Amino acid sequence: MTPPKRIGLFGGTFNPVHLGHLRAAEEVRIAFGLVKVIFMVSALPPHKDPARIAKADHRYAMTQLAIRGNPHFEVSDYEMKKEGVSYSIDTVTWMRTHHPGELYFIVGLDAFREIATWHRYDELLSLCHFVIMTRPGYHRFMLEDVLPAEVAGLYTYDRRHDSYIHPSGFKIFHQSVTLMDISSTNIRELLYERRSIRYLIPLAVEDYIEEHCLYRLGK
Repeated sequence: MTPPKRIGLFGGTFNPVHLGHLRAAEEVRIAFGLVKVIFMVSALPPHKDPARIAKADHRYAMTQLAIRGNPHFEVSDYEMKKEGVSYSIDTVTWMRTHHPGELYFIVGLDAFREIATWHRYDELLSLCHFVIMTRPGYHRFMLEDVLPAEVAGLYTYDRRHDSYIHPSGFKIFHQSVTLMDISSTNIRELLYERRSIRYLIPLAVEDYIEEHCLYRLGK
């Protein structure tokens, strides 16, 4: 039997997308043998101030420009088209229907530490694998330090694959990625101060920001 295709789901505001996002996605793709990584641009993320986020159509366009030339990367506008707040569980449920395969949800460790605040997070953990991106040399995190005890206690540690297994069969992996000290917040600050952002983001994205006069008000 042919094993299911492995698909990565990399969600975020991408406000704006930068080289750190791209390099991390590429390293995870290779490490887990993903046939593709889908960048899911959040329209109304529940944990962000909408007033400080560029319009979704701009962020979507910039992400499309950023991945151009990589046949393994795609951008989805699903969260832009659906109404209401962008909850990860809704996105994963939709992905399982429209992109059949083995789904790997890619997220940074800092964001994963907040997962207990996510909408129906315990159910979300039973719907797909999670790949938690960490810095090189970072010691393996303990689930009980991240998840509530009653949820962490559901998992068993798989020493062979250095992962945690949920009763559903889905796993939580940790994957170190190249440290690139780049953040969208810092890029927005540089733009507001009219300073160079060259080599922090793809040139096509830089041109787009200039053309559309984005992030000139400190947002």
